[in-house]
Amino acid sequence: MNNSSATTPLPAPRCCAPTPPRKPILKTTGLKQRISTRLAFLAAGMAMSAWAPLVPYAQARAGVEQGQLGLLLLCLGIGSLLAMPVTGALAARFGCRRIVLASGLGCCAVFPFLAIAPGAATLAVALFLFGATIGTLDVAMNIQAVIVEKDYGGSLMSGFHGLFSVGGIVGAGSMTLMLWAGMGIVPAALAMAVAVALVLLGAGPHLLREPIAAERDGPMLVMPHGSVIFIGALCGVVFLAEGAVLDWSAVFLTSAGGLSAGQGGLGYAAFACAMTIGRLNGDRIVQRWGGRRVLLLGGLGAAAGFFAVVLASSPWLALLGFVLIGFGASNIVPVLFTAAGNQKDMPASMAISAITTIGYAGILAGPALIGLIAHASSLHLAFTGLACGMLLIAASTPLHKPVE
Repeated sequence: MNNSSATTPLPAPRCCAPTPPRKPILKTTGLKQRISTRLAFLAAGMAMSAWAPLVPYAQARAGVEQGQLGLLLLCLGIGSLLAMPVTGALAARFGCRRIVLASGLGCCAVFPFLAIAPGAATLAVALFLFGATIGTLDVAMNIQAVIVEKDYGGSLMSGFHGLFSVGGIVGAGSMTLMLWAGMGIVPAALAMAVAVALVLLGAGPHLLREPIAAERDGPMLVMPHGSVIFIGALCGVVFLAEGAVLDWSAVFLTSAGGLSAGQGGLGYAAFACAMTIGRLNGDRIVQRWGGRRVLLLGGLGAAAGFFAVVLASSPWLALLGFVLIGFGASNIVPVLFTAAGNQKDMPASMAISAITTIGYAGILAGPALIGLIAHASSLHLAFTGLACGMLLIAASTPLHKPVE
């Protein structure tokens, strides 16, 4: 009798068969890239806000009236709007690092000329170049942010934008303190340019160097389409509201709220502080609640804030309304940028360029639109319209699949 079967090992049961080890997922970004992205946002916020304290000096040096100054300030916006649409293609072809550093350091080189421009024509050129470099930096750093966030696998965008808000406080505050302490306008501008350049150079080694392989051979300019138009329109509404608070909150509080001229800036200060706090905590909020719910509650909160401002019986209640607007609006744009990076209708770099351009157009158009409505009726009606715009954002969230 053959007993070979007794000594031959039986095959292992299928359920217990060893499984081959999984190939690890290789990430192209890490902590250093996340820190570099935050530094880029910080530098952009510093550079953009540092211009605000220089406006009265630039106006006096150029010898222009307020109406002419308004036209000159449009040069900054025009420079940004012309540069933003092509930045996505440039970042895809040359990598985010080259574009962020070139535009950021170019901005630092232009900034001192805003303080020394001797006339309206030279100031217009300086503002145009400043706007173009800032606009390019804005788009390129957001493209980097989308890539880093995707690779991380969690929410980071609110924190990145929170550093931009911190940079805004640092830039405007530092420039104001230097001028208040008696430093000349040119040395102060040079000191701020050097500070921004040092932050950028600190970010440089770990910014993303490689071109975006899937997008590098695409066209330089693509018209937005599909869900990108929808996302861009929502960004435009939020940026319009932010621009309105920046330019009209002081007017509202002094003309209708009863505050003195020296207290008028409290409205924007309250809004900006609330927005910064909201964004710095936004990643945890988005991670816990999800983008869809953040858009819903943020839109409702910002709308409630605008209604509170309009209906407030005292200026201090109106200030609470501005705080509510800041908290409500703080994480809407970061969530929308994440959505733009995740949609499939356009390459991510092109989508970021498109929604940034549309959003920036909202900032430019907002103050003028609010002014026209206020002239025809009242600021109360204009702010009520902004409340309705934020309600539209809340109502649109069920239709907005990319923010799941």
